[in-house]
Amino acid sequence: MRLRARLSAAAALALALVIGGPAVAASATEPVQLGSTRVYDQVDALSPQQEFDAQARIEQLRTSTGLDLWVVFVDEFTNPSDSADWATDTADQNGLGPTQYLLAVAVDARQFYLSGDSSGPISFEQLGAIEQDRLIPVLAADDWAGAVDATAEGLEEADQAGSGGTSDDPLMGTENSISNILTFALLIIVIVVVIAVIAVFVIRSRRKNTTTAPGVAPGPPPVPTEELRRQAASALIDTDDAIRTSEQELGFAAAQFGEAATTGFAAALQSARDKLGQAFALQQQLDDDVPDTEEQVRAWNTQIIELCAEANQGLDEKVDAFDELRKLEADAPAALARARDAQTAAASEIDAAAAALSALRGSYASEALETVDDNVDQARARITFAEEQLTAAQTALDAGETGEAAVGIRAAEEAVGQAVVLETAIDTLATDLAAEDRQAAAVIEGIEQDIRTAMTLPDPDGRVAAVIDVTRGDLDAARSDLAGTQRRPLHTLQTLQATDQRIDELVQSVRDAAARSQRVAQQLGSELAQAQAQVSAAENFIAARRGAVGSEARTRLAEAGAALARAQQLQGVDPDQALGEAQRANSLAGQAVQYARTDVGGFSSSNDMFGGGGGGGGAGSSFMGALLGGIVSSAISGGGRSSRSYGGGFGSFGGGGSRSSGRSGFGGGGRRSGSFGGGGSRSRRGGGRF
Repeated sequence: MRLRARLSAAAALALALVIGGPAVAASATEPVQLGSTRVYDQVDALSPQQEFDAQARIEQLRTSTGLDLWVVFVDEFTNPSDSADWATDTADQNGLGPTQYLLAVAVDARQFYLSGDSSGPISFEQLGAIEQDRLIPVLAADDWAGAVDATAEGLEEADQAGSGGTSDDPLMGTENSISNILTFALLIIVIVVVIAVIAVFVIRSRRKNTTTAPGVAPGPPPVPTEELRRQAASALIDTDDAIRTSEQELGFAAAQFGEAATTGFAAALQSARDKLGQAFALQQQLDDDVPDTEEQVRAWNTQIIELCAEANQGLDEKVDAFDELRKLEADAPAALARARDAQTAAASEIDAAAAALSALRGSYASEALETVDDNVDQARARITFAEEQLTAAQTALDAGETGEAAVGIRAAEEAVGQAVVLETAIDTLATDLAAEDRQAAAVIEGIEQDIRTAMTLPDPDGRVAAVIDVTRGDLDAARSDLAGTQRRPLHTLQTLQATDQRIDELVQSVRDAAARSQRVAQQLGSELAQAQAQVSAAENFIAARRGAVGSEARTRLAEAGAALARAQQLQGVDPDQALGEAQRANSLAGQAVQYARTDVGGFSSSNDMFGGGGGGGGAGSSFMGALLGGIVSSAISGGGRSSRSYGGGFGSFGGGGSRSSGRSGFGGGGRRSGSFGGGGSRSRRGGGRF
């Protein structure tokens, strides 16, 4: 259906160009002949996945209620042009019965109608309510897939409620009630028999098919095989077109910015080619002379659709970076000035950051400062690298090489951004350490209260006294640690928490629920503060050294952040569970820092082997610092986000999908030209415009 629409549109455009007159209006559609599928989409209002979901939703409606639904999307109604007449003619021509309904939508003309038979189970009043309450809001928002769901839900609800009619004859009401009871009982018996038959069939099928062909997914979705073939063919065409267009755009970009600046885009394009190649290989298996089973046909077509979606997604992920380079090229002089101002400002904060770090070293142990101990040196290296890139960009700009200048400006911007992160991380850690000092003091006060409570407990075997003695020793050690010049507040807090847990276990049985809830809340506040500090320190450390940090550290940081978010969400509703999540976040963030430091240590050793410095000045040192920060590879690949501005005369890099932008260029196939992404009586008053 989409292929026919696309070929028809192309033919119409070609004819218009030959004649010399532009197309000024959308074509109109007469009542259509419905096919085997329940969705007739002449204008590609739905994506392949949405059409798949719509078919499944209609099948669910039929299973749960016995009602059937067809949905038609066209551009404009004609012959007749009235929405009710058009839908009624279509239903009559296709022989729809009393339990079969038709939703007709004219997308361009903004008209619709929900057609049903007056002798059917859903009254005209109920159909009108579905239109007004459910369909008009979603259609007005151009939510075509939502219109299918809204219609199905409305029919289900109306079927459950009944038509609402009453009878003046009491005897007739009694007869209807008895009839309804008998009908319901008969329906239950039929359902039980059907379930039994299906169960026997499934068991026999599983016994016959103990193995599955490679790559064949069990449990095909309830969509006709021919429709699945059509969706797969459409996905192949759209994705192939997207890759070909993207290849052209990449060639233009490489000529403008150089091969080195487009390596990330080239890698994304190659990955998309590989996935498309796999999809074509599956299609070839379907097209060869070897007979395929129904299960294989469905599974391979499904895989084709998935591979094409993945290929388009990979291209889409590079759209912003591609656009960023074009934007910088178009505004290179102003962008260079902004980058230089930012570099100057960051350089002016180096001394203040160094002084703040020196002050921290006078109060805290090196273990407490390990996430920022080289931040000053790293920040200087980033600023030096930024200066080098800005100088090179100015030279390129003077020579008229705006593409090369854009690459240098982008690298300088990211280097300055990392320098700012490195500088501010010192102040952030100072704030967090001070908060940990206060939290430790609060925990000590809480433990002292626990001791007083424990002293009131019966102690026939001396166990309470022993725990109290050990707890007091832990408190003395904690106070000593917090009063020195080599403080480790995080370590002290962890020791205090173990002490707190031990004495809590002692007094837990005598505390009432309110007191325990208050205690958990206090402990949770301490744990949340620690987790936040740990996650913040790990994020800052890894962000500025991502060129060396591997997946282990990143995985634990991501999990720590997720656990912290869950703890914060649960804080007010389930403090006990929130406490567990906060403790897990704290532990994972600590692991992330340790893994990251190990990775950075290995990177530094490699740096020394190649003559790199440990944070001193010089071109080599600044370059290795930029490499450690991941700037060099990021700059080469054109990383970054933009607001999708474009350079003169060029299109855009991106995958195929449902983007609505009208521009052409590097992008995936979609349903619109030049788009981007990843293709009785039935008469009553109703329907209308939306």
